Amino acid sequence: MNIKIFTACLALILTGGIIGGIIVGSRDKLSAQAGNASIYRQLDLFGDVLERVRNDYVEKPDDKKLIESAINGMLTSLDPHSAYLSPESLNDMQVQTRGEFGGLGIEVRMENNLVKVISPIDGTPAAKAGILPGDYITHLDGEEVEGLTLRDAVDRMRGPVGSNIVITVIRKNVTEPFDVTLKRAVIQINKVSSRVEAKDIGYVRLPSFHERTASGLEEAVKKIKAEIGSGELKGYIIDLRNNPGGLLEQAIKVSDAFLDEGAIVITRGRNLEETQRASARRGDITDGKKIVVLINGGSASASEIVAGALLDHKRATLVGSRTFGKGSVQTIIPLGSNGAIRLTTALYYTPSITSIQAKGIVPNVLVKQELPEEFKGKPVKTKGEASLRGHISVNEKNEEEHGSLSYVPPEAEKDTQLQYAIKFLHGEVELPKEIDKSASKQSSVVEDNNKGTLEKSTPAPEGQTTEKP
Repeated sequence: MNIKIFTACLALILTGGIIGGIIVGSRDKLSAQAGNASIYRQLDLFGDVLERVRNDYVEKPDDKKLIESAINGMLTSLDPHSAYLSPESLNDMQVQTRGEFGGLGIEVRMENNLVKVISPIDGTPAAKAGILPGDYITHLDGEEVEGLTLRDAVDRMRGPVGSNIVITVIRKNVTEPFDVTLKRAVIQINKVSSRVEAKDIGYVRLPSFHERTASGLEEAVKKIKAEIGSGELKGYIIDLRNNPGGLLEQAIKVSDAFLDEGAIVITRGRNLEETQRASARRGDITDGKKIVVLINGGSASASEIVAGALLDHKRATLVGSRTFGKGSVQTIIPLGSNGAIRLTTALYYTPSITSIQAKGIVPNVLVKQELPEEFKGKPVKTKGEASLRGHISVNEKNEEEHGSLSYVPPEAEKDTQLQYAIKFLHGEVELPKEIDKSASKQSSVVEDNNKGTLEKSTPAPEGQTTEKP
């Protein structure tokens, strides 16, 4: 059947209520039918364009790819996080939520027709090679990224474990692009790591939120208690820096592990009846010990839910820098054998009904990490969700001067944010008396003796699809 005839028939069937040229129904029905007629006129336009492309384009196009691209174009025009998932992409996403996949170990998205690094994953080839949040990848094995879809670029970065790939990187304030050779590895992102700091503090690193994150946290806390002993334990440091997020269910479980009661996160959809609230149940795995949560510009989504919940309940002290600001909920809607769509269906709010979207979570004390000489003059900050799709920070000057830093040194002794947390748990430093532990606060500068710059809270401004190759 001709595409135009098919589209017209579809419009007639779906609008309904038109009999012999007479429109039947109430005023509301008339309005709905008028709206449907407008939609299907646009579908007719789509049919015209599709037919022209199929018949007149210089090369014979792939019909399946044309339709998939059209669907994806519709979804990505809504926001950076909605997208069409082909069966292959859906399978990849399911593999990633299990916490293991092959590749380089970087969270990326498309920006300006280039691959932009959101965050390298701890212990992966990308992290070990010094790839930073904010880097742009322009070439893969000498071939330009421009013109590729995010899916195509990710597929090229993945490959057999042990094989090499050369990526060409552009970094702000670095004059020339430079090449980095990476060896592909099995990327495990479900592992929770832990250790003892200063003989009496438990340190737990949550690199992402996947199926076993909450159980991994519980195991880590048990291990720390056994090693230190409850009597000597001063408290815990929960490191969420450069944690790109993951499963909402796991973020709720992790928050619940430290709380006895109260809301953890509120999600609000288009309609009021779609509002949902997750609440904590009694039981604190740390037995009420002090907690410091480390955050930075690479902390996004699920990690922001945890940080916001613990901050609002005054259960933890947040140290580091402003988080990324991804406060939207994506629902995976299956399309049978045709894959699925990932659609933004709600926004996250902290227990104090503060939106995370495009604003992020501001720590109680902002600690700017000192950079090694080789990184000075290079970008180590992420602009976050506020830089996407027209969001403009009304506190741009402050962001430029004290922006969301994302560099974390591999050596604990050089980690200014970690060392501040240790001092705080030892009682060697105190929070400013006038500090307001609200998630909606911005910062002003205070100096500290620990080679970094600290900031305390003052009122804050109001306020994409990512993949891991």
